[in-house]
Parts: sequence; C-alpha cells; structure tokens
Amino acid sequence: MSVHREILNVEELQGLDVDEPVVMLNLMKFREKSLDGHGSGWDAYQRYSRAVIDLLKANRGTILWAGPVVASALGNLPDGPWDYVSLVLYPRPSAFIDMMTSAEYEAPNVERENGTERHAIVALSTDYSKFLGVHDRQT
Repeated sequence: MSVHREILNVEELQGLDVDEPVVMLNLMKFREKSLDGHGSGWDAYQRYSRAVIDLLKANRGTILWAGPVVASALGNLPDGPWDYVSLVLYPRPSAFIDMMTSAEYEAPNVERENGTERHAIVALSTDYSKFLGVHDRQT
C-alpha cells in the first residue's frame, strides 16, 4: 500500500455530504531537489501534474485556482511556510476518493512524493463562492 493511502482520511471523507461538491485546498512545500535526482521538487511536481490531469478530469475534478504563496499575511503557520496552493473542485467526495485510491494514480503519485516535502489537502464545503455560484447557505 502506498503512503498516500495510509494517510488518506477515507472514513472522514465518506462522512461528508455525498451529494455536495467538495473543494480540496492543497498546500504544498517542495523539496529543493527531487528524491529521484531529476531536477527540483517543483520539476517533479510538474511531472506529477501533467501525468494526473487526465485522471483528474475523468473524475470530473476542476482546478479552480493555483499559484505560489508569496507571503504569510496574518499569523504564524505552525508547520512553516508553504510554496504553492491550489483549489480543486470535485462533484462529490467520492470522486476525490476514487481518484486517489485508483490504480491509475499510483504511477503519477510517485512524482508527487518525489517533489513534495509536505503536502496537505483540506476538504472544504461551500457557504459562498463566486466560482461555484453558491450564495450563503445560511439564508
């Protein structure tokens, strides 16, 4: 079993509303050098991204936003700084789980592990989003 399956919180994700979209906040800290010796951590992450994009689309995932972290605007980050952040929309939690646990994900995931010193993914529900056309669920 690969490392990502050992730390993937499948039970927690399965407890989310199955009919609601979920946005995954990805926080990445890159290695200075890729573990396989082929360039930097960023280079390895780019290889991962190119290899996984079709799988992401097959699971109806959509990258809403991605970019480098330029500063910590408020507060301290207990794990230290992050290099890159992305927001990825999935139509439901099961689409994310299916992608992350598929046999097709195994090969590209090696590049992600080669490139990232730390990678955290936080599942988000939506109260408001211009991206998704959701406006205040509370009212």
